Amino acid sequence: MPLRVHICAVGRLRAGPERQLLDDYLSRFDKTGRALGLGPVAVHEVEDKKGGGMAAEATLLSGVIPKGAVICALDERGKLMSSPDFANMMAGWRDEGRGDLAFVIGGADGIDPSLRSRVDAKLSFGKMVWPHMLARVMLSEQLYRAASILAGSPYHRV
Repeated sequence: MPLRVHICAVGRLRAGPERQLLDDYLSRFDKTGRALGLGPVAVHEVEDKKGGGMAAEATLLSGVIPKGAVICALDERGKLMSSPDFANMMAGWRDEGRGDLAFVIGGADGIDPSLRSRVDAKLSFGKMVWPHMLARVMLSEQLYRAASILAGSPYHRV
């Protein structure tokens, strides 16, 4: 069974350079990952139009996370990982027969503790805080890199 990947994020990514990069890396991941039992990727964007803050965002995000999915939150307090370790983590979930993997990207204030307490893993791209639109691009590139590593491609050089 393939490990379907979901990027569940607060905010809408509009047309522009970030969207182009995101689409490019996700397309590459889908092509490379298919033979490895990874993907496809679905992007789920939510917006709290009523101004309910982190709690409302958590409710909206929870609504787009597939039932039974492995949940990995992008969080500056999360685990710092190398790209090969990230690839192996994904392969492990795939090999366990998990059907869905949801990466959660919160809004400007982060992820509400009620949702953060339910995650299976927390991933950090470093101690710096990144704009959530760039975090999506960075995640999509790492997804493609992970698939490339698992495929034995020279894209990733150690």
